[in-house]
Amino acid sequence: MADLTPTPDRPGLHVTKPDPTTPATATAICHCGATATATGDNQVRALVEGYTANHGPAHHRKSR
Repeated sequence: MADLTPTPDRPGLHVTKPDPTTPATATAICHCGATATATGDNQVRALVEGYTANHGPAHHRKSR
C-alpha cells in the first residue's frame, strides 16, 4: 500500500481510524507551508474543518 501521509512535496490531508475503538489521527500539510496533526475524533474533526475552510481547497477559491 502506498504511503498517503502528506509531505511538503505532496500537500494534503490524511485521516486514519483503523477501527471504532481506536482514536482517529490526522496529518495536514498545505502548499502554503501550514502543518497540523491531531489525535482523537473531536480534534481530527476540527482539523479537517479548519483545513478545508482555510487551507488546501480554500486557497483556490476566488474572492467575492
